[in-house]
Amino acid sequence: MPRLLVIETSPRGDHSISRALTRRFVARWSAAHPGGEVVERDLMQTDLPFVNTPWLQAYFTPSERHSAEMREVLRLSDELVSEVLATDHLVIATPVYNYNVPASLKAWIDHIVRKGLTLGMDGKGLVTGTKATVLLASGGIYTEGSPIRDRDIETQYLRLILNVIGITDVTFVAAGNAKSVDMGETGMDEFVSCFLREIRAQAA
Repeated sequence: MPRLLVIETSPRGDHSISRALTRRFVARWSAAHPGGEVVERDLMQTDLPFVNTPWLQAYFTPSERHSAEMREVLRLSDELVSEVLATDHLVIATPVYNYNVPASLKAWIDHIVRKGLTLGMDGKGLVTGTKATVLLASGGIYTEGSPIRDRDIETQYLRLILNVIGITDVTFVAAGNAKSVDMGETGMDEFVSCFLREIRAQAA
């Protein structure tokens, strides 16, 4: 049974363009994969701490020497890693904040890039055979030919980090000029419909 893991990052609820893209993607994926399982990890509903000293102490301590406190510190991280390892298709839906990922997404990444779990001790990624689609909503336009293309740090970073853990089949659906919705120049449905062909192709 195929499994889709959706990572939601936007705090904007029904006003979120990236979440609107996700809804279309999940609907298409579910139609194309009857009986498939959709797992949603909403980072706005997850009490996800930033990496701190106790986390790092537990991380760098061999598992056979973990105390109960260390196991508890890594419990959520272990859960997030398990979700990634169990999925066939990973979808990350995210806005662009100051040309890069939101803090919640960076925190998730720090929790799932784990030596011995998603990253081998030799530096090779362990998440193989998994496809990833990034649904990216940005106020600016950073696609080919854009005069501000060199500011597209988020795409470069996400492609890099996914490759590091072994996910090399990565596609970006770049919904640029999302600010036109916030400024009332276009409606949400009208804007999202511009990207339905790409969404359908990736979800099929």
